[in-house]
Amino acid sequence: MTPTLHEHAVFARGPILGAVHELSTDVESHAHDFLEIAVTGAGRGRHVTSGGERELRCGEVVILRPGAWHGFRDCVGLTVANCCLSAKALRAELAALHDIPALRRILWTDPMASGTHGVAVTTVGQTAAEEATAEIGRLERDLAAPEARPGRVLGRLVTVLGILADGRDLEPATAESAIHPAVAATVARLEEAPAQQWRLDDLARAVNLDPAYLGRLFAQDIGLTTMNFLARVRAERAATLLANSTLSAAQVGATVGWGDPTYFARRFRTLVGLTPSEYRRRSQAIPTHYRPGGGADDEDDLRPKRANRYGPVPLSVRLL
Repeated sequence: MTPTLHEHAVFARGPILGAVHELSTDVESHAHDFLEIAVTGAGRGRHVTSGGERELRCGEVVILRPGAWHGFRDCVGLTVANCCLSAKALRAELAALHDIPALRRILWTDPMASGTHGVAVTTVGQTAAEEATAEIGRLERDLAAPEARPGRVLGRLVTVLGILADGRDLEPATAESAIHPAVAATVARLEEAPAQQWRLDDLARAVNLDPAYLGRLFAQDIGLTTMNFLARVRAERAATLLANSTLSAAQVGATVGWGDPTYFARRFRTLVGLTPSEYRRRSQAIPTHYRPGGGADDEDDLRPKRANRYGPVPLSVRLL
């Protein structure tokens, strides 16, 4: 089973989470309806996604968009530092991150690219990985403080993202421009109403541009066509509904803008790597008492747990 970690349960205390784990056992495959960044440190282990299974290396950074799934196998002393962001906040109070080219690439462009199933893997140097892990550890401590520290939490997030953006291995420096205002407006429009039957002509008319010109600008700034971006947004919203609602798969498809159930199933599988029914079935395995991030009944549930020799550590005590 591939359970789903739900935003409404995970982000009880705010839109940002962080934790550092040392894994010496498997972590069952699980999906998210929020965004996760996982920085790999020392140790050994294998990473499982819809694209297959591969050995992890120190300095690898995995970014998972909402709806994506992954797991860990054969872990021996593997350090994994997690930083998770609320999908709702990425459209609201954290939306300004999209305006910074280097961060837009990390959080949006790379993991939303065609064929990724919402998962992107990049590499940073060992020093950058250690610095990012240390900063996520500080973020974890700020989140656990008795008094709220929203300013410091936001600062930690920006620092982590900055370290990862600056630390990419063997990538030539490129002059990335700020997003065009018309593209930003189009992104906001698509995210606000993904169920609408948008056409490029309609989107261009709304920003007073020629459709072909808007299409070129959008692909240049976002890395996807307008319709491919819309499809990714719809798939992420559908994943949330499949995991959190009682709507039928056909109703979920219609709600996000894919009225034909067959077409919805095909597009969802292409974008997520599972059919809607498979995604829903696996999402139902998550324990109902899972409340990391401040909503647990027992404060001990908020702390990373060491491996236990009897089998995989359950998701009820871990956020990965």
